[in-house]
Amino acid sequence: MSAAIRLAHRDCIEGMAALPPASIDVVVTSPPYNLGIRYDGFADDAPRAEYLAWTETWCAAVKRVLAPGGSFFLNMGSKPSDPLAPFQVLDRLVAGAAPLFVLQNVIHWVKSIAILRGEVGDYPGMTEDLVVGHYKPINSPRFVNDCHEYVFHLTHRGDVPLDRLAVGVPYRDKTNLARWSRGEDAHCRGNTWFLPYETIQRRATERPHPATFPVELPRRCIVLHGRERARQVLDPFLGLGATAVACAELGVACLGFEIVEEYLAHARKRLGSVQA
Repeated sequence: MSAAIRLAHRDCIEGMAALPPASIDVVVTSPPYNLGIRYDGFADDAPRAEYLAWTETWCAAVKRVLAPGGSFFLNMGSKPSDPLAPFQVLDRLVAGAAPLFVLQNVIHWVKSIAILRGEVGDYPGMTEDLVVGHYKPINSPRFVNDCHEYVFHLTHRGDVPLDRLAVGVPYRDKTNLARWSRGEDAHCRGNTWFLPYETIQRRATERPHPATFPVELPRRCIVLHGRERARQVLDPFLGLGATAVACAELGVACLGFEIVEEYLAHARKRLGSVQA
């Protein structure tokens, strides 16, 4: 039997207030970044102090519903002219006299990367330069293109065990199997995750939301936390439903809140194609 996936047209603060305390095992979300992104139904250009206060409010609601051994994966991005935004949010959540969370891991979501053949030495199998991924280019004499975002892994105490090998990678040098492996051809992937966007042709119909993450990002977060311990997942800012789709594919129960009806309709359509 498939796990229950519930998508609600509701403000997340109100929605989380209706949930029992400690009822969520994993939260994966990407809130508005307050960088002037043009969302439908939400102003993404509030004064920074106002935005940080709102962030603290909804994150306090996350803290209340997150189980003692739960994981909160918070995806935050920035722009070259405002690189401090993610760190200002993080400081609000983990510093001060009464911090809401402990920062357990920082994961770098790499959207595009260039690895030049001449920079890697005598590396087996690499015969030419490698440039892969997508990013929004900028034309600036001051800034370089922004090719990554952050995923802050927040927990109550910083002691949540993770299933690191569930998102592991094979050993390149197989002699390491005898030295380090416990029988599996896998080792920890580390905190740099290369996940490119899917290429689209028509934004209005294929990706009407201006800031989305690929399904693989929430899927990987859930599996890293531990698939068997992720009995209930929450995405307070559902957007186009990537977290719900990942949960449907994993057979994990999910609850998502979204205030924009168009985005929610698109999420339900995506979910329906997976569950069909």
